[in-house]
Amino acid sequence: MENMNNTKTNNIETRKKVYRFVSSVVLVAVLATLFGVMWYLRFQMLMTQRFLSVGNYLMIGLYIVLTVLVINTFKGFDIGSGRISILTMSQAIAMGLVNLLEFVILLLMTRIKALMWMTLGYVIVLTVADALAVLMVTYTATKLYRFWFPPFSILNIFGEYENDLVLKMNRRADKYSITGEMSCRESIEKITRELENYDAVLINDVPAEIRNDIVKACFATGKRVYFTPKISDILIKGSEEVNLFDTPLYLCKNVGMDGISSAIKRLGDIIISGIGIILSSPIMLVTAILIHAYDGGPVFYKQTRCTIGGKEYKIMKFRSMITDAEKDGKARLASVNDDRITPIGHFIRATRIDELPQFFNILKGEMSFVGPRPERPEIIAEYVKEVPEFAFRTHVKAGLTGYAQVYGKYNTTSYDKLKLDMIYCEKCSVLLDIQLILMTLRVIFTKDATEGVAEGETNANVH
Repeated sequence: MENMNNTKTNNIETRKKVYRFVSSVVLVAVLATLFGVMWYLRFQMLMTQRFLSVGNYLMIGLYIVLTVLVINTFKGFDIGSGRISILTMSQAIAMGLVNLLEFVILLLMTRIKALMWMTLGYVIVLTVADALAVLMVTYTATKLYRFWFPPFSILNIFGEYENDLVLKMNRRADKYSITGEMSCRESIEKITRELENYDAVLINDVPAEIRNDIVKACFATGKRVYFTPKISDILIKGSEEVNLFDTPLYLCKNVGMDGISSAIKRLGDIIISGIGIILSSPIMLVTAILIHAYDGGPVFYKQTRCTIGGKEYKIMKFRSMITDAEKDGKARLASVNDDRITPIGHFIRATRIDELPQFFNILKGEMSFVGPRPERPEIIAEYVKEVPEFAFRTHVKAGLTGYAQVYGKYNTTSYDKLKLDMIYCEKCSVLLDIQLILMTLRVIFTKDATEGVAEGETNANVH
């Protein structure tokens, strides 16, 4: 019976992988075709000497390589797993970047400045066509995926603490179907018998020793397992094998980036912040004028935050709230429908414009472009009382964007933010930084990423 279950699950997984691969190939083929048409009908006409057949194929091949690399960076090939809106947004942004690179390549090839605006116009038309194409292909492919691969039935095994994970998963009825639940305090024999009625198991915040027994039972019966990680799980995930003895041994270095990677990261911070200041200066100037004109108050809002090693510095942001937002002296996060936020503040918070002055903090070296969100000392002290591990976030330099900012929300609980930040601390690298910077473009257009905490709350709760 167990072998039959394993075979059935493996067959389903194989079909899913094949379907995703075929869907991805179709997507890339459609995008390459659109570029090919534009290349032969327009782009090639801009050149003083046209390419022969091999040259044309090389240009289309280069476009395919760039498309695959950039879409994969934005996780745009997760057809069937992600929401259609998020997937198409990721793919559209990715193609915008690919076409921007192609625009630069074409300018270098033609070397005719007078053709720059005409080339830009063609690139914009291509980008719009790409956006429509990814919407149609991804929408159709996702709908077919959900029809052919209905969600697995899941057994929720819960611990003493109640959270909203089941609620979150139920919102994705296309992917998850939690049809039963039972306490982790039941005997392992009873749990094992109950597993026979489900395709998968959610181990929801269960003590480690009990979780280990359940995981072994799931392995024995061929059931897939979803589980909420502990901080120690995340730390161990980045460990290395040590094959010096006949006893398995793992090593957790817990040192973060090496010296060379840190130097490259710092150089990147200087370059990106410098370019960011130059490019965003018109936006910052207009924003400053509007903020001051609204109530005559200060344009910037400086606040003490903590970075690597708990070192304090003054973060600089555009003021989005009234001047006496914390007149009671108590630190608290913005809540849903917070009446302290000004009309201009609502806009600059939703579009992340309020964060632009932090380019100066990055240039000064007080924070990095990528890293855990810098928190206020008093909020960190409050969190640490209930979750001592929250201080682990300061093992690396704070950042303007990061793992928690990309994969979490403003009102994500502090414990979940800690887990996301710890994943970054364990995986941090220059390549991951580049990926997170690109992923931030998608977050800017995601409305719920800026959602505030609940009314009456002073912070995102620690659980």
